[in-house]
Amino acid sequence: MEKNNKTVTTDFILLGLWPEFSHLVILIFLILLVYLMAVIGNAVLILLIWLDSRLHCPMYFLLSQLSLIDVALISTTVPKMATNFFSGKRTISQIGCGSQILFSLTLGISECLLLTLMSYDRYIAICNPLRYSVMMSHTICKQMVIGSWVGGAITSLVHTAYVMHLPICHPREIPHFLCEVMALLKLTCEDISAYVNSVVVSSFLVVLIPLSLILASYIRIFLAVVHMNSPEGKNRALATCFSHLCVVSLYFGPAVLVYMRPGSFKTPKTNQSLFMFNAILTPMLNPLIYSLRNKDVIAAMKSIVISRCFLKKVKNHRACYT
Repeated sequence: MEKNNKTVTTDFILLGLWPEFSHLVILIFLILLVYLMAVIGNAVLILLIWLDSRLHCPMYFLLSQLSLIDVALISTTVPKMATNFFSGKRTISQIGCGSQILFSLTLGISECLLLTLMSYDRYIAICNPLRYSVMMSHTICKQMVIGSWVGGAITSLVHTAYVMHLPICHPREIPHFLCEVMALLKLTCEDISAYVNSVVVSSFLVVLIPLSLILASYIRIFLAVVHMNSPEGKNRALATCFSHLCVVSLYFGPAVLVYMRPGSFKTPKTNQSLFMFNAILTPMLNPLIYSLRNKDVIAAMKSIVISRCFLKKVKNHRACYT
């Protein structure tokens, strides 16, 4: 009878974001506000790029893909975290946990690759402008974006499949607000030293190599901009590159600290803070950085607002004579 009454659960328990924090309700509402701003900001940016013909160029096509990734990335964490907090249920199924790891890793790796492609786009535009239309055609841009998504999906699938098949011998409690590879590894009793080394190698391939390529591109860009004769062209190039470098630092900084710092410096609180910055704050800041310092985006926004006001006046004017 006792054996029949025992049930084996495969669910995990997410301990949440800083459970000992005394003003957790305020923090959750602030995170929901950030989520709302991120979704609206990125959606508006995608809509502007889609509607305004002046923004139909490779740079803005890649930027729209970045916004799409940001919306998806923040949506993999915040809704589940808020649902667990307000419902009081902190469990997540094994399938749900695996799905969260798969999607968050896919989106994170794809963003690394996409930011590298965006720096390459700026490098070609500034350092080799005569060949820009050939080297960054619409077909090539599509292939680049597909390659970043496929590369992220394949890498993520390998890591997710390996981690989720490991036997769990410790309490199924994850000291995090989301399912994450390194947190799950602490629950297994198998020897995972070889896999940890593979994680370091993967981090080197998808974080440090893209970051090195981005920095190398911007060093070449800076040297080219210094020798420009046109002050207006120089300022425009520097403004665009500054926005991109801000986004690169916001994304790659926490990513390097999460996966590349020594194990002795890794604590649950630090990891949660870095993940919150990377997966929640950065998607909200990206559209602000690109829109506030980008004259093309601001001009597109103004033209759409003016056109809407004009159409509304025309409609009201016609209504007066009907």
